[in-house]
Amino acid sequence: MLPSALLQESGGKRTARDWLVDVLMFLLAVLVGVLVYAESAESHSEIENLIDVVLGVNSVVALWWRRRWPAGTGLLITAASAFSAFSAGAALIALFNIALRGTRRQIIAVTAIGVTGGIVYTLMYPTDDDVPMLVELLIAVLITLVVVPWGLFTRTQRDLLRTSRERAEKAEAEQRAHVEAAREAERRRIASEMHDVLAHRLSLLSVHAGALEFRPDASREEIEQAAGVIRATATEALRDLRDVIGVLRTGDDSTAPPQPTLDAIPGLVEESRAAGMHVRSRIDASGGEVMVGRTAYRVVQEGLTNARKHAPAAAVEVTVGPADERLVVEVVSRKSALAPPAQPGGSGLIGLTERVALAGGTLECGPNRRGDFVLRAVLPWT
Repeated sequence: MLPSALLQESGGKRTARDWLVDVLMFLLAVLVGVLVYAESAESHSEIENLIDVVLGVNSVVALWWRRRWPAGTGLLITAASAFSAFSAGAALIALFNIALRGTRRQIIAVTAIGVTGGIVYTLMYPTDDDVPMLVELLIAVLITLVVVPWGLFTRTQRDLLRTSRERAEKAEAEQRAHVEAAREAERRRIASEMHDVLAHRLSLLSVHAGALEFRPDASREEIEQAAGVIRATATEALRDLRDVIGVLRTGDDSTAPPQPTLDAIPGLVEESRAAGMHVRSRIDASGGEVMVGRTAYRVVQEGLTNARKHAPAAAVEVTVGPADERLVVEVVSRKSALAPPAQPGGSGLIGLTERVALAGGTLECGPNRRGDFVLRAVLPWT
């Protein structure tokens, strides 16, 4: 039910409200025109009455195009009203319309023509009653000077409504963008948490299951030991998965279990050794800020996981220690004739880079001069 001008529909398509207003304006123009014409018809000759009616009908019909060409219809109708009483109603609507839709110059021009037309008509067709000519001239001028400000006031109200509508649409668009950004952030969070929690456990399962597959002649004790490790690792993976899903469902990190930090890195190294990896470690830091410790743990976890996935027979060195007020975390996968160095882990390293950046550090990965693959993070440390 809003005007098409507010909806800004293409092609000037009329709304239901526009159709209702058009019909009412047409009837009002005819009604006012007939009343004014009836007052002056007796004082006109037949040719003057014919000209009056023809101009009036054309003026009423021209109102149909008042939205598309407000200046043209305004000039045509107000000029016709100087010689046609039947055009009086259409002239009032045209004046209101030009005030509503025209430019400043168009409004001034049409208003001037309307005032001039009212004066000309009053002088050409004076009434026979006792009303002085000066009063009739004042009435003709005042009618124009009342209709135009009324149209300007309506225009102001419409501009305010349009501005409010644009602000509401902008706010709605910003809200949609905010929701979409939140969804994307949540997707990234889910991917990061699932990778960090499960990649390490599942790689351990793969190593032990592979040992059972390629060692069918293993003793019963070795098989029982490997199966026990698989069972324990699978149990840990399921527990971690439940914790992550629980946090993602509730959206409350306070319900999550304590995250591993620097003090948990020795246990992480022992898990890899138990899986058959050749890991040497030197860990000269403990405690520290929680976020930094958690990030350091994830760096070591990612390095061991990549080495286990891409170069399971390679020797790995893990070094964690302070240097120049920085904490350096380094995981080196040694190149050998039997095992190539580990390769970048793809999405895991992407998420790890973001995690390190959030902690205020930097992350580097790639082969060194010897061909070893090095994952190195430098984190703030006090």
